[in-house]
Amino acid sequence: MKSLNHGTSTSTVEVTNISALGIWLLVKGKEYFLPYSDFPWFLDQPVRTIINVTNPSPGHFYWPDLDIDISEESIEHPERFPLVSQAPPSPKSST
Repeated sequence: MKSLNHGTSTSTVEVTNISALGIWLLVKGKEYFLPYSDFPWFLDQPVRTIINVTNPSPGHFYWPDLDIDISEESIEHPERFPLVSQAPPSPKSST
C-alpha cells in the first residue's frame, strides 16, 4: 500500500521545536529562534499554548492562548525592543 502525497501546507507559521533554551518558528521557509532570555513569556508554558500560533498579517505572529503579539522585526532584532516592566515598583518595607 502506498501513502498519498501530503497536500500544500496552509499554515504560514509553525513552531518546529521547543527546548530548554527557547522556541523555533518556521515562517515561509525561514526559521527563527526565540530564546527565553529575549522572549520570557514562553518559559514554563504548556506545549499546546506555544504551538497554537497564528499569522494574522505579514510579519505579525499571535499566540491566542497566551495573548502574545510579536512582530518579525522584534524577533530579528530583539535589542531594538528591550523588555521594560510596566508594573509599579513594589513598596519598600520599613525597618
